[in-house]
Amino acid sequence: MCGIIGYTGKQKAAPLIIEGLKRLEYRGYDSAGVAVPTAGGFNLAKKTGRVANLEKEAARHKLLGHCGIGHTRWATHGGVTDANAHPHISSDGKIALIHNGVIENFTAVKDFLLGKGYTFQSETDTEALCNLVAYHYAKESHIEGESRLLESVRKSLQHIEGTYGIVVMTHESPDELVSARKGSPLILGIGDGENLVASDVSAIVSRTQSVVYLKDGELARLTPSFFSLSTINEGEVEAVVDQVTWSIKDAEMGDHAHFMEKEIFEQPQALENTMRGRFSEDGSTALFGGLNLSAAEFRQIDRFMFCACGTAWHACLVTEHLIERFARVPVEVDYASEFRYRNAPLHPNTLFFFLSQSGETIDTLAALREAKRKGFRVLAISNVVGSTIARETDGGIYQHAGPEIGVASTKAFTSQLLIGAMMALYIGRMRDMSFSDGASYVTALKSAPDLVRKVLKHASHIRQIAERYSKYTDMLFLGRLSLFPIALEGALKLKEISYLHAEGYPAAEMKHGPIALISDKCPSVFFITKGEMFPKVVSSMQEVKARKGKIIAICTEGLVLPDGLADELISIPDCHEAILPIVATIPVQLLSYYIAVARGCDVDKPRNLAKSVTVE
Repeated sequence: MCGIIGYTGKQKAAPLIIEGLKRLEYRGYDSAGVAVPTAGGFNLAKKTGRVANLEKEAARHKLLGHCGIGHTRWATHGGVTDANAHPHISSDGKIALIHNGVIENFTAVKDFLLGKGYTFQSETDTEALCNLVAYHYAKESHIEGESRLLESVRKSLQHIEGTYGIVVMTHESPDELVSARKGSPLILGIGDGENLVASDVSAIVSRTQSVVYLKDGELARLTPSFFSLSTINEGEVEAVVDQVTWSIKDAEMGDHAHFMEKEIFEQPQALENTMRGRFSEDGSTALFGGLNLSAAEFRQIDRFMFCACGTAWHACLVTEHLIERFARVPVEVDYASEFRYRNAPLHPNTLFFFLSQSGETIDTLAALREAKRKGFRVLAISNVVGSTIARETDGGIYQHAGPEIGVASTKAFTSQLLIGAMMALYIGRMRDMSFSDGASYVTALKSAPDLVRKVLKHASHIRQIAERYSKYTDMLFLGRLSLFPIALEGALKLKEISYLHAEGYPAAEMKHGPIALISDKCPSVFFITKGEMFPKVVSSMQEVKARKGKIIAICTEGLVLPDGLADELISIPDCHEAILPIVATIPVQLLSYYIAVARGCDVDKPRNLAKSVTVE
């Protein structure tokens, strides 16, 4: 979860590190800190709360060095205090360390170090690792040169159980950084006379677009003019330098009040980017170049399994509906966090898809590895090139939605919905779907960006509704078929950013329990579309009105509701079933966003949450 950054080069490190931490703050905002080496130790500034607090604290310190490390924390071990903030300094004053992850055996390590005379100032697991590096650094005093730090980190990690992305430095080698990863992302930024390391590209892309993605079990040593990779077992690694395809402007807020607002309004372009180059020349089917499966192999698949967490899981539910509806192939959806513990019987001809915006979600990665262990072919749908999940699968699909900074996913979600709809088309055309149906389907998919633009024009109307409903403390979201997952997503968005209690249900299930919540103090959001579900959803709405519940209706154009049934009406374009979930998502994103704004919530940094969940 935490954000980490290190710099060594020609510039003063502290300002660059603090600027990088601002771009990493979505990964954790319980506390932040920065350290730079001095002749006799480290200059250190750290503070609970946001990076802005650290910036004020740092101004009181002489952080003048050209090498340094910084950290923004999402607390796991130990409360939110200045003492528990990173960086940590070893009790002998020689080692500074930042960490993202969980050291599972830190208690045993700490007991060992206490017996060796090391002391502790915090409650964190990280401080145990910091002192362990110091212990080995003292033992490796016979090693000359800068490799002493590298070897000390290597020996320390051989005794560590758990996950980590770390950056370590010593004041005795003031321009050297050593980093290592296992289960937590780390990216090297390769510059001109400077090198960087961070947990996310967004923190370093302003300095360089040349990056190296560290793999689990790898260590990196950096100086201003040099970097090298190796393994914990001392094997050398040949670095592969990739180029970032987006610029720092893509990760800036611009004229918007929040990143979430910006990313909601970026969705038409994100959808266009997701589709680009992915349709056949005859316009009848989708194309995916990275699946590494032939059409013949795809036809042999008897069942699909989709695994994800959070918002991505809702995208899986929509994909399940569309594949079964249009391709007539069974689909199962599971929480990635539960899959590896269930020991469920699996059909041998099952193809797995794992969805993760960041490509680093630890529960999803663990489920992926379990499926591979059982011998299944695994594919990924991810938004981040070079991510761990993307590297460990047999193939996959990049979303190309662009960087998503807001903690609550928006454009990444609708991009996942679009890929799911395209996948349903792709599988359907390899089976029984006709050419004409495929062509109509493609035309519908291509219309999605413009239909989303049309819904976004209603933002001011939705904002007015949100302001009227921002004082309520409970809300229900209700939909049928492919819009039931959108009801779940609407409830999740509202919970995430406004801290209101909200639940999503299939509309017909309301009378099987949730109806007990209905009153004039618990409004309901209904999705209503034409077809056989229309009278059934209207009936559910009437049950709510009979109990004095208020109704916000998200209704396709052309439908006429009984007089007085809806207290508020939000119209969306009538459209093909494949893109209806995408179009229907926009109003609930806006509704949740504007309610959170009206309540004075920090939309981009909701309490207790982080963008990328890299700890179990």
